[in-house]
Amino acid sequence: MKIGAVGDNCIDVYKQSGEAYPGGNPVNVAVYCVRLGETASYTGVVGNDDYGKLLKDALKAKNVNVSHVSELPGQTAITEVEIVDNDRVFGNYYEGVLEEFALTDEDIDFLASHDIVVSGIWGKIEKSLGTLKNKGVPIAFDFATKLDDPLVEEIIAHVDYAFFSYDDGEDEFIKDYIKTMHAKGPQLIVVTMGEKGSIVYDGASFYRFGIVPCEVVDTMGAGDSYIAAFICGILQKKSIEECMEMGAKNSSITIQYKGAW
Repeated sequence: MKIGAVGDNCIDVYKQSGEAYPGGNPVNVAVYCVRLGETASYTGVVGNDDYGKLLKDALKAKNVNVSHVSELPGQTAITEVEIVDNDRVFGNYYEGVLEEFALTDEDIDFLASHDIVVSGIWGKIEKSLGTLKNKGVPIAFDFATKLDDPLVEEIIAHVDYAFFSYDDGEDEFIKDYIKTMHAKGPQLIVVTMGEKGSIVYDGASFYRFGIVPCEVVDTMGAGDSYIAAFICGILQKKSIEECMEMGAKNSSITIQYKGAW
């Protein structure tokens, strides 16, 4: 199966150590899907700087197709990161050339050749989602913690598998929110809740799964790992519960080392 990841990328620069790791939601998902045995590509833009070369070279080394990664004069996106009690805390973000990112017709045709397309709320592809959807390719989209972002209402009807993050655990608010969002079009609404596990709604039932306990080194990439494994499970025609278990297991692998991958 082929997963087409598209949208934002960045270099995660750890302030305490100065270490720099490639990252960004769709970038991470592509790498994790390959780790799980699937084929994946990443479509996006980098700067013509050392960090842009680092990101492309690192993706190639992970066997991610980068044929649709374009390069523009300027700076590759940077996210400053600190580790506080083994949890990653994001600092300043410098968007760089991503500010100019937009999909071309060629990019859209390329993505439509995949079995699923995955992006996120910072991916800047919302104007192209309807076109991709009309080409018959399923869409997975990570809205992260931005439940109230106007973009949710704008694009939710184009999304087949909608992912959200919510830190307060399962409560009446999130259950009502999930039901409201599902009624707008997606096949599944998936909410990850950190150490409280995850919940999924298919329009008829809620499904729940916990976490896989492990020694946490760095939570960077935990949510993206869950999304990647869940998507792979969907493509493999696994049950919802199996997809959730795959997500939890994949997250537990990622958070036991430093950096997203």
